[in-house]
Amino acid sequence: MNNLKFILLLCPFFVFAQINEVEQDTIKDRYIIIEGDSIHKTAIDLGEVRLLHKLRFNSREERIQYLILRRKTLKVYPYAKLAAERLDSMNTRLAQITRTREKKRYTKRVQKYIESEFSEELKKFSRTEGQILVKLIHRQTGKTAFDLVSDLRSGWRAFWYNTTASMFDISLKKEFDPEHEKEDYFIEDILQRNFQSGRLERQKSALKFDFYDLTNKWIYNKENAKY
Repeated sequence: MNNLKFILLLCPFFVFAQINEVEQDTIKDRYIIIEGDSIHKTAIDLGEVRLLHKLRFNSREERIQYLILRRKTLKVYPYAKLAAERLDSMNTRLAQITRTREKKRYTKRVQKYIESEFSEELKKFSRTEGQILVKLIHRQTGKTAFDLVSDLRSGWRAFWYNTTASMFDISLKKEFDPEHEKEDYFIEDILQRNFQSGRLERQKSALKFDFYDLTNKWIYNKENAKY
């Protein structure tokens, strides 16, 4: 699983800023203040709520496959989310560094730190969990794991890592494609349900697709109903 580990190794260490919480005045909770004037609120601000369809399975085997996929997706999603966050942080930090040597030194230092933090954990992933992780990295970053390696190192190293991954039935070039792969739709379904329940912390996908259109295609279209 060294190839999967590499994606997280090149992402920067979080810098936490202390945030002082300010207690809100109860009057401001009931009024909207506009340039010194106040307007009484007539509605309560609510977060976005998605109305999800009831799960339906064509057979007991299909239900079991979904439950297995759910367990694996819940396990690997936090790592894909972390990869997206650290990639964004790293790009921000590297944009502030002008000298190539300093950029390489920074990346190498972060790599060593993250390796000691996540190496043993990622080794516990199975082949299918590793492939789901690759798909979710594409969902969260908009780039395949192969492309990320190419960007952060060299095309030759990307080729080598992909070849090594293929030996374990894992392709770093694999994309998250819920429009054409029903399993990927089910992965998205699992994410949406667990975002809504609060079990997973929501992170917006870097890819554009309409979950409800996909539901109509995969669940309510009889031609695509079989898993």
